[in-house]
Amino acid sequence: MQTLTDYLPAWFPQGASLAQLIASVAVVFLALHVILGACAYAIWLERRLSAWMQDRVGPNRVGPWGLLQPIADGLKFFLKEDYTPNHVDKWMFTAAPALLAIPSLIGFVVIPWGGVLDLATIPFLGLTGTVRIIGADVNIGVVYMLAMASLSVYGVALGSWASNNKFAFLGGLRASAQIISYEIPMGVCMLAVILMSGSFTPGEIIASQQQGVWNIVQQPLAAVLFYVCMLAETNRLPFDLAECESELVGGYHTEYSSMRFALFFLAEYFNMIAGAALFCVLFLGGWSVNPLGAFYAWDLPLVGGLPLVVAQIGVMAGKTFLVVTLGIALRWTLPRFRFDQLMRLAWEGMIPTSLLLLTCTAVFMYFGLGQWMWAGSLLCLGIVWFVGPRLPRSASPNAKIGLIGSRFSPA
Repeated sequence: MQTLTDYLPAWFPQGASLAQLIASVAVVFLALHVILGACAYAIWLERRLSAWMQDRVGPNRVGPWGLLQPIADGLKFFLKEDYTPNHVDKWMFTAAPALLAIPSLIGFVVIPWGGVLDLATIPFLGLTGTVRIIGADVNIGVVYMLAMASLSVYGVALGSWASNNKFAFLGGLRASAQIISYEIPMGVCMLAVILMSGSFTPGEIIASQQQGVWNIVQQPLAAVLFYVCMLAETNRLPFDLAECESELVGGYHTEYSSMRFALFFLAEYFNMIAGAALFCVLFLGGWSVNPLGAFYAWDLPLVGGLPLVVAQIGVMAGKTFLVVTLGIALRWTLPRFRFDQLMRLAWEGMIPTSLLLLTCTAVFMYFGLGQWMWAGSLLCLGIVWFVGPRLPRSASPNAKIGLIGSRFSPA
């Protein structure tokens, strides 16, 4: 009896490779559509959470508790006029939202949402072997994520330049400087995690945390630095200097409307969800439920049947939801930085601290003291706390200028 594989060309994957290909395509398809829906309801969550924090009601008219509000907003974007001003470069103006949205849509493909599915546990398939619950199991997964995050600056810069608008241009300049600056400490913190696990593969990083302890326990300082950089990379408050309404009207998307503006909006939330998932992989053990596996050896196994995979995906989704919720709460808690403060935080604070942390991690791993890296993080924090205030600094932009006749200059 002939099967489907008999009709496939010789160069096409066969056997276990074909099963993994089908699983990867299914993971990409499901994750893409689930995250797109999550983007819409992340906006609803942000509006409801901000309303609760400010003692307001929030969206509550369209559907129960306003749950249909994202659908109404999406229809509004579709029905609005897609206006293109006469003074813009039309080709670049149209391409910019896509150049921002596409990297954010393909960055999540290396995130392992679950462990390994044993096909023999699904009797109606009649298959043997295992497949990984991941879109693309590449051996440089975390580098790929960092590369996709860096590509988003091109969409912002192109949209701001093509708009031929001074507010958009200033927003694009700010976004370019901000993303390039905060990529450095983000990459260095990622290198510290790679040194701890000895692998660039997200699955191996999760496995190393299951065998020991979560990296947020061993590297708390790196986790904080990485999370702050993640907020800056996604232009979230207090780092939304590229679009702050009080100064730049809307920044790089001032001239955009309808679905082209919606692409900018969705890309921000998609980047936030993908960044939160990467944070869970690097520091929260992925689908692991035991942060102290080295001391209490119980956790979700790596390989299992469909119920185990569903549980792993649920744990990963729950952690991602909590990280995204924290980012939303920070938006309505902290004031916006001034741009010179933003740059000073990166170049005089986070980059030296991350390099110090990477050096400390390398020394600890060289001498086989990886299990004591939490003490190294505290040591780095103490060095920064003690040495930082004693380093020479440039003149403060907030210094009072002694003008003759003013109350700051008695002369």
